[in-house]
Amino acid sequence: MSLGLLGRKVGMTHIYDDDGNAIAVTVIDVSENGVLQVKTAESDGYSAAQVGFGAQKDSRVTRPELGHFQKHGANGAKREVKEFRFASDDGLPEGGQALGASLFADGQYVDVIGITKGKGFQGVVKRYGFGGLPMTHGSMMHRRPGGIGCGTDPGRVWKNKEMPGRHGVYRRTVQNLKVVQSRAEENVLLISGAVPGPKGGVVVVRPAKKKPLPEKQ
Repeated sequence: MSLGLLGRKVGMTHIYDDDGNAIAVTVIDVSENGVLQVKTAESDGYSAAQVGFGAQKDSRVTRPELGHFQKHGANGAKREVKEFRFASDDGLPEGGQALGASLFADGQYVDVIGITKGKGFQGVVKRYGFGGLPMTHGSMMHRRPGGIGCGTDPGRVWKNKEMPGRHGVYRRTVQNLKVVQSRAEENVLLISGAVPGPKGGVVVVRPAKKKPLPEKQ
């Protein structure tokens, strides 16, 4: 993995390319990113960069966390912290370095990680896509799951049986999304398509693992 950013999902809009085609994009605010700590193979056993995002009141973090931020020269407490691993010490950023949208180039492919919207308690049709039972001929089991076990051995419901329950709030990764525009002056990324999570949700944007980096001009 290489260095990525944390951001806040602003919402969706569309822009036009040079040919006049409308492209649906998600706007992600990546301001207030900075390198907190740099870990090397010699000192920590592996290479990584710890990135902090978003300002937070000192009173809302634990004392060990506050001490960690102060030790590494952070400008106050951070709301989110994410560690990005590197294959080696080569290419590691400097501690305290500010990060922004310029980390990604126009046309680059990225993976976006987020937490999906919460749907509350849902049945098996919405939660797992069950087909349901007959809607006519006197059936009273329209959207129910049907049989979930058996009356003989083992005579119980197996673990991991798909049942009604809380739906949503899942960690999801959408791969190979294109950075349509990287607006460094505004510190926002315009990424093609939709990304997981509601408006205001925090997402992680990293270089795509399955796509090569763009060639430097």
